[in-house]
Amino acid sequence: MGFHPLGSRPMANAIPLAELSAQLSNFVLQQKPPAWLVNELQDKLVILLNHVLSQEPAAVDRLRRQQGRRVGVSWRSYQLHWLVTPAGLLERSSADHTADLRIHVQEDSPLALVQGLSKGEKPAMRIEGDVMLAAEVNWLADHVRWDAEEDLSRLVGDALAHHVVSNAKRVFQSLREFVRK
Repeated sequence: MGFHPLGSRPMANAIPLAELSAQLSNFVLQQKPPAWLVNELQDKLVILLNHVLSQEPAAVDRLRRQQGRRVGVSWRSYQLHWLVTPAGLLERSSADHTADLRIHVQEDSPLALVQGLSKGEKPAMRIEGDVMLAAEVNWLADHVRWDAEEDLSRLVGDALAHHVVSNAKRVFQSLREFVRK
């Protein structure tokens, strides 16, 4: 029995929140975003990754040793291909070139994927290709972190940045707890 928002009478056909969320998620996932949007998001992801990598000299040095190598990452029907540059950063690469390392993220649910990543967990993956490049990518995943508060403090100052990030962490924690219930 469900709760009727206008009174105390039960709703005979009420759908539990978790089921409604799953149905909505399935509907959204069936919708294919336009190619231009996928390209823009992938470009922005590369910019963000390069920003984070450039703040960690050891990461740049490790990638510099892998210059010219190609990494392909796939999730569901989406694919992203990177070329490691001589500067030790990433640039988008064409899917026409064979990747030296292929990583397929096996978690289908975006919600579960985001939840796991927010906890610092690595999703289940199938990895094929160059073992040394895979080791370097694994090192990057284990050791490189984005200090969003530091970046934000450059724009708005230390106190406000700390306040914004602290509140954002509380909101995400509350959302995690809500989703688990």
